[in-house]
Amino acid sequence: MGCLRAERVWVETFTGLRLEQFERLLKAVRDRGGNGTLRGRPWCPPLAKRVLLVAVYYRTNLTMRQLGPLFGISSSTVCRVTQRLGPLIALEPSRATTDAADRLWIVDGTLVPVRDRKVGSSSRNYRFSANVQVIVDADTRLVIAAARPVPGTTADAHAWRNSGLAQRCEGVTVLGDGAYINTGLIVPHRKRPRRELLPGEEDDNAAHRKVRARVEHVIGRMKNYKILRDCRQRGDGLHHAVQAVAHMHNLALAS
Repeated sequence: MGCLRAERVWVETFTGLRLEQFERLLKAVRDRGGNGTLRGRPWCPPLAKRVLLVAVYYRTNLTMRQLGPLFGISSSTVCRVTQRLGPLIALEPSRATTDAADRLWIVDGTLVPVRDRKVGSSSRNYRFSANVQVIVDADTRLVIAAARPVPGTTADAHAWRNSGLAQRCEGVTVLGDGAYINTGLIVPHRKRPRRELLPGEEDDNAAHRKVRARVEHVIGRMKNYKILRDCRQRGDGLHHAVQAVAHMHNLALAS
């Protein structure tokens, strides 16, 4: 018999979400067809319990064999539930709106250790990792969008150009660090040979660092979901995990 149910004590202990936030996540999954066509053999666990299972999996990164006894189901059922509902928890990407000129977004790439060698590559942290580009709103700290993972050896500028995220940022001021030079983003002033930074440029760089640190803080909070510290999923599993974690982060922050 399973002991974890979609109740306040279990939701708030294992997912990092309050019950009201979890209910909003559950509604989003239901609206996206989480219950399927309701034809054929129905799922034994109710939808709320299945969504809780996926959220717990992303938060704790327990194995399927460990999650099965916690929810009173087999490890194969855990795998099927994760594969079915993982994409439905994904973040809805935001686009620039009519007040785009007043918005400030920040982009940065982060390395996520991954077991699938078709997704990751041996990168500078000496592990097989994938590079994930993340856009964050500087004012609200909400995740705007996250790109598909690319091998960890990919430079941030190259990953950004191929991510397709630039089209969502039209009219919005976007900050990046020095790795995004010649990409159209606002980057720090660079030192040149035999030329030191001017006093005004040093002040600009200090202000730039202070604002850009917000995306680092958001990525750090996202990695409280341990699936982003060692992803065992294959194929699109990491992409779905990043999108789901971004959605849950936004729910926890905005609610």
